[in-house]
Amino acid sequence: MSVWFVTGASRGLGAEITREALDRGHSVIAAARDESAVLKAFPHRPDGLLAVTADVTEPGQLAAAVEAGLARFGRIDVVTNNAGYGLVGAVEEVSDEAARALFDVNVFGVLNTLRATLPALRAQRSGHVLNIGSVAGFATAPATGLYGASKFAVEGISEALHGELAPLGIRVTIIEPGGFRTDFLSASSLRTEPAVIADYTTGAGPVREALVHNDGRQPGDPVKAAKAIVDVTETADPPLRLQLGADAVERVEAKLDLVRRELDRWRHVALATSL
Repeated sequence: MSVWFVTGASRGLGAEITREALDRGHSVIAAARDESAVLKAFPHRPDGLLAVTADVTEPGQLAAAVEAGLARFGRIDVVTNNAGYGLVGAVEEVSDEAARALFDVNVFGVLNTLRATLPALRAQRSGHVLNIGSVAGFATAPATGLYGASKFAVEGISEALHGELAPLGIRVTIIEPGGFRTDFLSASSLRTEPAVIADYTTGAGPVREALVHNDGRQPGDPVKAAKAIVDVTETADPPLRLQLGADAVERVEAKLDLVRRELDRWRHVALATSL
């Protein structure tokens, strides 16, 4: 059985991943900004659960959480970077403060967690890093540009990490979910910039409205998503990217088609710049 380290484990997809891993007999170091939220989500306190307080923006808390996990279980096998939140607003509408706060959690929080956990995986010469991205990190949309940018950053980090860790026997997978019926579109996980610039009503406005109306109506089943995520850690040859949800597959395919068309159309310009 494996030992999981899951951030943002008290609700949403993080809680479902924690539950699925525990149900399969794995142990989970379940991190949240307040460990009491984890215990509230898992009131029966399974034997394999260790709830820890670890805000991903606080490296000291993460280091203490890892130390507690290693003291309890002796190892860490799967690191799941799940903590994060969404931000809605046209690029120009998003304040510097909001953008930096978003990146502190969605990007630097991932880096902080990796710095805390990777020494254990490297010492073992084994493990699996799961970075929970988003289809928006591959194909973003108006009104979600900054959120998409944070997940694009996770994609870039993960691609490099994949090459760096593979020789050490450690695998990396980016999870790219579409819309799932978690609390992601609620006020607890999605922040909306109050500033609205009228010129962006046509471009960003429809997405703003759709996100509000889709809360609880997303097509994806989070329980099935959690099963797929745990499954991928049990396969011999896991992918670098795993899309989840028919909407994610559709958006990825549409972007790949667009990139291919543009590359073919402008190939002569690209090649003309080489010696």
